[in-house]
Amino acid sequence: MRIEAKHLTYIYGPGLPWEKRALSDVSFSIESGEFIGLIGETGSGKSTLVQILNGLLRPTEGTILLDGSDISNRKVDLHRIRAQVGLVFQFPEQQLFAETVADDVAFGPKNLGVPKEEIGKRVDEALLKVGLRPQSLRDRSPFTLSGGEKRLVSIAGVLAMRPKVLILDEVTAGLDPKGKKEILARIQLLHRVEKATIILVSHDMDEIALLSQRILILKEGKLILEGSPVEIFTRAQDVRSAGLDLPTLPRILSDLRCRGFQLPTAIFEVGEAARWIRKELFRAAD
Repeated sequence: MRIEAKHLTYIYGPGLPWEKRALSDVSFSIESGEFIGLIGETGSGKSTLVQILNGLLRPTEGTILLDGSDISNRKVDLHRIRAQVGLVFQFPEQQLFAETVADDVAFGPKNLGVPKEEIGKRVDEALLKVGLRPQSLRDRSPFTLSGGEKRLVSIAGVLAMRPKVLILDEVTAGLDPKGKKEILARIQLLHRVEKATIILVSHDMDEIALLSQRILILKEGKLILEGSPVEIFTRAQDVRSAGLDLPTLPRILSDLRCRGFQLPTAIFEVGEAARWIRKELFRAAD
């Protein structure tokens, strides 16, 4: 599903003393199947933007097109939009409420009017997609699960609606390293196997650098940079001016270059960085 944003502006409380412009003339496009990283410091407009994409908010000005259809039109069927563009909020496990895992995952499809005989199939399918075994989990209370499992069940609840676009807002926040690694592996698999369009919102620059094909940076409600991870993170001064830092490896490699090491400007995988550093050590020893 292709997404096209044209001149998006969003104002909270227009005309009131506490009026706040959250987005200002933001335009971009996302092709079907892309993996997009959306970054910016707190208050940059990221959450407002993803809620507009999901139909939870309507832009004050501008339009959002999904495969050419204007979803900012007030006559649009919002249930259909939210089925096509799934949004996983930060700490989504806090929204778990049902007696069983199966009932929780089934909530979205039920609200969409999916036939009863189809819902069970969708529940099992969604749990498998996030790496959970339906046979052992579907009848358990979600509140007996680990933090990582709860997060995966929450994602499964969105996947059960079979969205064409999946938006993940700080989806690894608060998880231990093991839980974070599992979540990220499942997101990568979804993108690769399901060809899903994914928009990942994160403050973790390492996640963004490793997973994203293209990155959008917001600052004070404006889109200030977009490009591949290499294009973005080789512009260290621009990234830092947006209130962000470089991923860990580019930051370390930058320090090493200042010490005379001949290293590439953007490496995001530990194994590749180790090979380059080893090569440089051998060169220096000759």
